[in-house]
Amino acid sequence: MSAETAILDDDPTEAELAVLEALWSDAPATIRSLADRLYPGGRTAHYATVQKLLERLEGKGCVRRRREGRVNVYSPTVNRGSLIRHRLHEVADRLCGGSLTPLLTHLVDGESLSRDEVHALRRLVERLEANDHG
Repeated sequence: MSAETAILDDDPTEAELAVLEALWSDAPATIRSLADRLYPGGRTAHYATVQKLLERLEGKGCVRRRREGRVNVYSPTVNRGSLIRHRLHEVADRLCGGSLTPLLTHLVDGESLSRDEVHALRRLVERLEANDHG
């Protein structure tokens, strides 16, 4: 089963997402390094929590583990963009009849976007239009 399929079947919880965020920033990582990052000055219980979250993420196909000497090292198998895309499509399906247009419109309508954000959106639309005509 691919990581993409795993996410479609079983999204990460908020706690699991925090672990994924840490891995996206600093992978590969050990349980200890993740526990120290997520729970600075944490105790043994925090280490066990991170270990359990990693086991669940591995079961969902979102991370992979490899052995290096006496420690396990973890890396994400799903990227942030894939998860964002999946979650936005879920919201669009539930709230907008599957259309992304109302969702995207509500995300940017009334927000004060920076000049850079407006330029990035414009480039995205131009790229999408070029792909439609190419």
